[in-house]
Amino acid sequence: MITLCATHDLPAVFEGREFVDDGGLLAHGPNISDVTRHSAAYIDKLLKGTKLSDLPIEQSAKFELVFSLKTAKTLGLTIPASLLARADEVIE
Repeated sequence: MITLCATHDLPAVFEGREFVDDGGLLAHGPNISDVTRHSAAYIDKLLKGTKLSDLPIEQSAKFELVFSLKTAKTLGLTIPASLLARADEVIE
C-alpha cells in the first residue's frame, strides 16, 4: 500500500506506526504495546477459568499519532504546527 501511494503521490493515513516507519505519511491508531498488554491480561483471565461471556468488550484507550516529515516533504505537503504539536512522534 505504501508503494502504491508513493507511486501516485497520494497521502494516506495508516493504522499503525510501522507504516510510517516504512514511508507512509501518518498513522493514527491503537498503541500496539498497549493492545498486547491488554490481550495478555484477557488470556490470563480465560486460562484461570473466567468465561468469555463474563469478560467485557474492551477497546484500546491509548492511541498514537505519528507523522513523517520526510514523506510530507516528498508529497509537497506542509503539516500544520498545531497537528505536529499533538503528535506522539514526528519522524524527521
